[in-house]
Amino acid sequence: MHRGRVQTLPLTVSQRRVLAVLAVCALAAALVSRHHPGGAKPALRVAPLRATAPRAAPRSIVVDVAGAVVHPGLYHLRQGARVADAIARAGGLTRRAERMAVNLAAPVADGQQVLVAARGAGGGTAAAPGSPAGGPVSLSSATAEQLDALPGIGPVTAQKIIGYRQQHGPFTSVEGLDAIPGIGPARIADLQGLVVP
Repeated sequence: MHRGRVQTLPLTVSQRRVLAVLAVCALAAALVSRHHPGGAKPALRVAPLRATAPRAAPRSIVVDVAGAVVHPGLYHLRQGARVADAIARAGGLTRRAERMAVNLAAPVADGQQVLVAARGAGGGTAAAPGSPAGGPVSLSSATAEQLDALPGIGPVTAQKIIGYRQQHGPFTSVEGLDAIPGIGPARIADLQGLVVP
């Protein structure tokens, strides 16, 4: 028996595999500690998510542009459009249009008719007794003089009608005159056949 000599036994295949795995783990640990002293783990950076508000689809409205315009008809407009937008979509005013009777800045609503009167032309129906020679007067496009000529409508009330349509847009019915101070159901009844919206 020889002293001072350590005898090594041969390793089995499974033992060799365990040693190889341990060696790889030790090497990986050494590399990590070398790149990150003190054993600090690399921070994981996550980009923040930006919340985006969904875009609301713009609402559209449909208006009927009629009278002295180049291409009368139905037109789709954006919500908040003005009479000027409706007339532009219809090709603009014709030479016969009564420009001073049109409030281009008035807002238009869905289902509204934008009626542009022609100079010296009335409505398409026959004149009722006591109405102007040209036929029924359009509440949405008549001048102050045309409105003043109606029975029971003086210059002050004519200006109120014009001011109302400039603020609220064209009339959609004759009964809409009820919103004008000084005009009630009896006066509206007297105007039936003499005016159109």
